[in-house]
Amino acid sequence: MVMPSIDDTKIVTIERHILNEQRTYPEATGVLTYLLYDIALAGKVIASQTTRAGLAEILGRTGNINVQGEEVMKLDELADRMIFNLNNHTNRLAVMASEEQEDILRIPEQYGTGKYVLLYDPLDGSSNIDFNVSIGTIFAIYNRKTESGLGTLEDCLQKGKDMVAAGYMIYGASTMLVYTSGRGVHGFTLDPSVGEFLLTHPNIRIPEIPRYFSANQAYMKYWSEGVRRFTRYLQGVEKDDAPPKSLSLRYIGSMVADFHRNLLAGGIFYYPADSKDPRYPNGKLRLIYEGAPLSFIAQQAGGYGSDGYRNLLDIQPESLHQRVPMFIGNIELVEKAEEYIRKFD
Repeated sequence: MVMPSIDDTKIVTIERHILNEQRTYPEATGVLTYLLYDIALAGKVIASQTTRAGLAEILGRTGNINVQGEEVMKLDELADRMIFNLNNHTNRLAVMASEEQEDILRIPEQYGTGKYVLLYDPLDGSSNIDFNVSIGTIFAIYNRKTESGLGTLEDCLQKGKDMVAAGYMIYGASTMLVYTSGRGVHGFTLDPSVGEFLLTHPNIRIPEIPRYFSANQAYMKYWSEGVRRFTRYLQGVEKDDAPPKSLSLRYIGSMVADFHRNLLAGGIFYYPADSKDPRYPNGKLRLIYEGAPLSFIAQQAGGYGSDGYRNLLDIQPESLHQRVPMFIGNIELVEKAEEYIRKFD
């Protein structure tokens, strides 16, 4: 019996891809490779739970309130615990921090510590869980700043431009993992039949011609004059400038999903500061868990992330849960937002 010919060079698993990238760094030890693969494993487990959430009775709220003042969803709690438990004993990390937890997450004393720091939002968009809308996990990896021992808060509060790697996993019609280690952005789709992430989107670049803008216009009346005028520019009703062609509004309300669509199709996502809401005078999104890692990915794909005035990757975090306004996507659109804000605010 003659076996059918298969060109296995076209089948690239995430493990194979990460190992290939590792070979381009002569000084690499393989630690980052295994850390990324552990994160991918966590994504597989979370994906398996999100697809059977209703059957497993893990939809809904836990009754607890997290550090953000938000009700904790059951899947939030599961994802948070899963990522921590798969990475707390590997000797690869000095410390972790989660968007769901008030303080840093120390490595248990019985395990050794490593050279890297992992920051993560375990389940972005979790308010949409009960409605079967796409949600995701965001992560950022840094080298530790302290020399040895247990990691500290200082290790977690680093500028985005010093990031080693960043990525996200999106759980939707299919599960995808998108990541960068500073040499382009690559996307992998989970094949549930074999339980593996396979390379489907190599070398992602944000299209030069944008198609969408994503913002919650229900809050437009609370935005600054510059942001409102920028929004009207995108709608084609700001008379002093010509908007990009064929730009349509698309807003899901799960930031990972909105960002992912615009990464592949071109466009801009923004969540500005809210002058009327005392909870979010400096914006709603978290710098180290959302703004910085997605900006790192956008930059590697030819895009840009800003707080309306400066590059999000240049901001020195002052606290674990620091919030920022966020404008991210095509460089020209983000710079146009900055232009309107400088001119009118």
